[in-house]
Amino acid sequence: MPGPLVDDLLAANEAFYAAFEARDLDAMSEAWRHEDHVSCTHPGWATLRGWPAVAASWFALFQADQPMQFILTGVEAWVQGDVGWVTLDENMIAGPQAQSVAATNVFTRDDGGWRLVLHHGSGIAGS
Repeated sequence: MPGPLVDDLLAANEAFYAAFEARDLDAMSEAWRHEDHVSCTHPGWATLRGWPAVAASWFALFQADQPMQFILTGVEAWVQGDVGWVTLDENMIAGPQAQSVAATNVFTRDDGGWRLVLHHGSGIAGS
């Protein structure tokens, strides 16, 4: 049975996707640790390392004119100490296009709550 730590982790994951859908840079910034060791791999992109590079990628993605909606499926979450990870499929609708992405989100926890340290998204063939 999931406990409060998993519930809080899932809430942080949901806040990440809410920021993504809303194209809200402030909320996206709040979702992430601002550290040199964070990394982000968007589908088709090289891995970005360090908060400045990750933040710049979200700024670039949020310039798109198409609104985005996510339907998250297959969401599973685990916690080990102060590290939590969520695996899921992002079913993204952007205007007339739809795409499915397998994603892994890794968070660390401190007094400020759960914050992302890694997001990795890989396109699902045939989606």
